[in-house]
Amino acid sequence: MQPLSRRIVLVRHAKARQDGPTDAERELEDRGRADAAAAGRWLAGQGVGADHALVSAATRTRQTWEAMARAAGWDVVPDLDRGFYGAGPETAMDLIRLTPGEARTLVVIGHNPTVAYLAHLLDDGEGDVEAATAMAGGYPTGAVTLFGFGGDWADLAPATATVLAFHVARG
Repeated sequence: MQPLSRRIVLVRHAKARQDGPTDAERELEDRGRADAAAAGRWLAGQGVGADHALVSAATRTRQTWEAMARAAGWDVVPDLDRGFYGAGPETAMDLIRLTPGEARTLVVIGHNPTVAYLAHLLDDGEGDVEAATAMAGGYPTGAVTLFGFGGDWADLAPATATVLAFHVARG
């Protein structure tokens, strides 16, 4: 097994309003903004920085990124991807594989069911048992899984990332 030289922060967007002009334009609720900020503070407390971010172009994911990044002290400009909005787990993994090689920590913010399925797909079963068990119990809004990964981004495949932590942010 290679050393875990890279990190993936996989996030389901924070709590959003039920209505909007379109589903993609739904905004975060006040609670969602607070939860996203709480996630950012938790990640900063874990010593997690961000070198690159892949964020669905939907309003609620962009707003999750903005609140999280502000609270974590990150100044990375995210890659807002329209295709990630409706992507399934395999397509999401393909998008992650395109991460620039110099990035050590990638933050990915998307939607369920894709994010939850991707988290389980990536899990190699060698990580933090409590975190993996909590993740298996559900992937609510504001959920964050921190993975370690020991290869090049292009080599990411099912069961190649190690769960280091799981957290459900509540502000």
